[in-house]
Amino acid sequence: MGDNDRTAIRRKALRRGLVSEYVAAVFLMLKGYRILALRHRTRLGEIDIVARKGDLAVFVEVKARHGEAAAVDAVSAAAQKRIRAASDLWLARQADQARLSQRYDIVAVTPSRLPRHFPDAF
Repeated sequence: MGDNDRTAIRRKALRRGLVSEYVAAVFLMLKGYRILALRHRTRLGEIDIVARKGDLAVFVEVKARHGEAAAVDAVSAAAQKRIRAASDLWLARQADQARLSQRYDIVAVTPSRLPRHFPDAF
């Protein structure tokens, strides 16, 4: 496999990931969440979606896979640790952090189906 093939595969995966994140964000908005950030980057890692519903801050990892189980399984312990660390930095910058509860969710985006939301996934 040549460099051009690898680059094309990476671009396709990135595009699929971006589209999946936007689909997940719209899905969460339809469920009453307010989207505060997409692809929030910190020095400790990236959070796909930061959302809020009342006093609940929700940090969402979006996975696009062929099946829901594969999507959930794709969020490794290392990824969970990275997301938690990044969320701590995000929370530290919030004026009302003392009253916010936090939760870590997964949204699985699969072909030809509505996204599936797994609240409190880790």
